[in-house]
Amino acid sequence: MSACCGHENTTFEGLSPDYKRRLWAVIAINATMFAVEMTAGQMARSQALQADALDFFADAVTYGISLAVIGASIRVRTTAAAAKGISLFLMGLWVFGSTIWRVFYNGVPEAPIMGVIGLLALAANLLSVLLLVNYKDGDANVRSVWLCSRNDAIGNVIVMIAALGVWGTATAWPDLAVAAIMAGLFVSSSVQILQQSWREWESGGAVSLDPHAGHSHGAESGMNREAGACGAASACCGDSHSPAEREVHR
Repeated sequence: MSACCGHENTTFEGLSPDYKRRLWAVIAINATMFAVEMTAGQMARSQALQADALDFFADAVTYGISLAVIGASIRVRTTAAAAKGISLFLMGLWVFGSTIWRVFYNGVPEAPIMGVIGLLALAANLLSVLLLVNYKDGDANVRSVWLCSRNDAIGNVIVMIAALGVWGTATAWPDLAVAAIMAGLFVSSSVQILQQSWREWESGGAVSLDPHAGHSHGAESGMNREAGACGAASACCGDSHSPAEREVHR
């Protein structure tokens, strides 16, 4: 792209003041929702709500790490991203294990509480996604923030589906199934983050990574392939950088 557009395709590293302000707002949203959803999850006896609350907590902590390492060396940033990937992997294992335990030691969750809190959490995460969407194609550190917010929004939708399932079946199985799906999302994202961190560590940050790499979520993967094809066809037809990348060039 640099050959036909006349400038280097620089990977966004989070140095923008606007990005930092947005990240602070997202940290506040996640910390608040952790307290709300964990309390509600205990009240409703919902494994899915508690798993989602744990995700809010992990996101608030890891977003803080992301903010702290902005502008640091590539080694520091990739190490931070790898730490976040490992934490996501461990969180996925914890949710899997606790979900199996709940199969034998859990009553029927309170579907109304699950539905209301799931809707509130979805609104919070959609706001976070909107705040970060222009910065989703950065380095491993920046991209890990985007992946966490995206997964949260997906998780909230399936929590509400679980609430409907619990209400319709009067059993805990929909709640437990959703918790297992969320655990799978955690593990999948951790692998993506760790892979990108390793590539950036090996390259020393010299290589701009394909923002569409690492997606394997069905329809989303197809859309990414289509977007990649469109991008290749229009690469020499003007500035195709994201808003975040244009800000870096300025």
